[in-house]
Amino acid sequence: MAATPHDPHNLRELAATVVLGVRIDRRRARGKSTKALENRVDRIREEAQQREDQRGKGRKQQGK
Repeated sequence: MAATPHDPHNLRELAATVVLGVRIDRRRARGKSTKALENRVDRIREEAQQREDQRGKGRKQQGK
C-alpha cells in the first residue's frame, strides 16, 4: 500500500530510502564511494514505480 496517494512507495520502502540516504551522506563525508548504496535506492524507486504502474493499468481496465 502506498504511503500517500501521490507516492508509489510503501512505508517500508520510504524507511529504507531514508536509511540509505543517511548512509550515503556519511560515506560522502568520509570520502568513500556511494555507488552501491545509490544503486539500491534507484532499485527501490524503480520497483515501486513499476508496481504502481501495474496497479494503474488494473484500475484503467476496471473502469471500462
